[in-house]
Amino acid sequence: MYIIGADDRKSIVVMLEKMLAKIDPSGEHRFYTDPFKVIEDLDKPVDVAFLDVEMPGMDGITLAKKITGRYPLCNIIFLTGYSEYMPSAFEMHASGYVLKPFSQKKLEEVLLHRRYRVPDVSDRPVKVHCFGTFDVFVNGETVKFGRQKSKELLAYLIDRKGAMCTMDMLIGNLYPDQPADEAMKSKMRVYTSDLINTFNKAGVEELIIKNGGAFGVNTKLLNCDYYRYLDNDPLAISHYTGEYMTQYSFAEETRAFLEMKFYKENNIM
Repeated sequence: MYIIGADDRKSIVVMLEKMLAKIDPSGEHRFYTDPFKVIEDLDKPVDVAFLDVEMPGMDGITLAKKITGRYPLCNIIFLTGYSEYMPSAFEMHASGYVLKPFSQKKLEEVLLHRRYRVPDVSDRPVKVHCFGTFDVFVNGETVKFGRQKSKELLAYLIDRKGAMCTMDMLIGNLYPDQPADEAMKSKMRVYTSDLINTFNKAGVEELIIKNGGAFGVNTKLLNCDYYRYLDNDPLAISHYTGEYMTQYSFAEETRAFLEMKFYKENNIM
């Protein structure tokens, strides 16, 4: 799971880090003492957020609203030493409420009963092949894109692992030699609309996330070999042969990362 924790007390953050490392050893965890830094780092969907209710500058309730405003399926779990905050937590439809001091057993219990759970990857409606050439399937059928640039746009959003991308970012990576002027932005809006319509017709309306002028992909709907490889899935690891989105130049950085990761894990110098 991708879990974040925020508490202005460093001792609590250290305790969370140690306990969650034992509970979820294969997950990705980030911890903060500054709530504003949490917002700066919201670059992809969060599975669980452990938030202290009382923090200087921004309280946990406000921070929770900002997180769920961007990622509605994030499980919010409040941490506090005072039970009187529980009504506010219930109004937020939080997944849990943990009183300090807490134990590893309590964290395990609240994670087990979290509100939103990621389904088994094999049950996800959109299957994506990133290793080799990039291809997409919905319920076993190949997705037919009206424009090849729309397909490339989806590939870039998947490569970004759910991070929201502005129009300037999309143009800079899909048209690196072109200025991000109004004519190019108009062209990109055609591709984003075509991509959204393609998956609306396929019955996966929530795949493309639009927030203001930025776009992202809902990674919780994807069965993606690249993502499974990063999660150390044995089958995905066996399918990686050194090729990744071979038809797209923007993927060079990820290709280099995967190659380095492969060499390191296999002790190849």
